[in-house]
Amino acid sequence: LPARDVVYDTGQPPVVPARSGPIRLAVSRSRPPEFVTALAEKLDAVLVPMGSAGVKGMAVVTGEADAYVHAGGQFEWDSAAPVVVARAAGLHTSRIDGSPLEYNREDPKLPDLVIAHPDVAEEVLAAIGTLQQG
Repeated sequence: LPARDVVYDTGQPPVVPARSGPIRLAVSRSRPPEFVTALAEKLDAVLVPMGSAGVKGMAVVTGEADAYVHAGGQFEWDSAAPVVVARAAGLHTSRIDGSPLEYNREDPKLPDLVIAHPDVAEEVLAAIGTLQQG
């Protein structure tokens, strides 16, 4: 988080704070996707607008948000570092269907991802599943 003059790493992973209250979803401040807006409605969650993928991923690590769900596609390099730090800190990381994230593939596009506090990960994934079923 260069704007905050903070660097997170896996050598001494951050301690994720306990969560309480309604689920808070990190979302793009300039273009919140319909998918996440519908997810927030399904979860009765609060949208927390913020900047880049890295900022949103680290917001879950720092407790500013409880989950970051991205379903619009991005490149591996947009999420690789935030995901590894989130994993080291004990957070849930996966694709939106719950399958593992895979990096270093021939095609560097990553279609979707979830970074979530372990207390809400199952609930978030279940809500995503019901939205996908229509």
